[in-house]
Amino acid sequence: MTDKKKNKTETAEKPEVEQVEAAEAVVEPVVEEQEPLQHQMLRLQADFDNFRKRTQREKGEMFLYANETLFLEMLPVIDHFEMGLKSAEEHQTDCSVTDGFRLVYNQLLDLLKKFNVTPIDAIGETFDPHRHEALTHMPSDHPAEIVIDQARKGYLLGERLLRAAQVVVSSGSPAAEATDAHPSEEKDSK
Repeated sequence: MTDKKKNKTETAEKPEVEQVEAAEAVVEPVVEEQEPLQHQMLRLQADFDNFRKRTQREKGEMFLYANETLFLEMLPVIDHFEMGLKSAEEHQTDCSVTDGFRLVYNQLLDLLKKFNVTPIDAIGETFDPHRHEALTHMPSDHPAEIVIDQARKGYLLGERLLRAAQVVVSSGSPAAEATDAHPSEEKDSK
């Protein structure tokens, strides 16, 4: 009897083992097919996350720089205001008129500050071609490449240049420039 029971158990185990092996043979290709799909899903998820971040950044930049054209159109008006105030002070115009115009001028500057538009103070700084537009070089008592005068203010919108400052740049002392211009005369006089 025990032999019969063993044979029945062995025959019963053989189909189970074969079924398990057959199931594993079917599962292995499915698992192998799932791995590339999982990697693809992870890549798509990362791409979508990057897309979301990029669109948020672009939306923020668009909001920040949407008024750039308007600000560029306002800057000449502010320049003319400054020239008018300077002229009024030079011609000793009535203080109440000058004070009224200065009040409006300050309101314009406060409006620009509210939208992160700030003037560039160039006088005394080292010339920076990314922020300054050199109108000319002039000999002066200042070291070379230092801004000595400003013809028109420059402005930044956030960290971005809205308009470059038009400046006069020092070319160094007049004595140094004279010796640079005529080196042959010095040799002849020696």
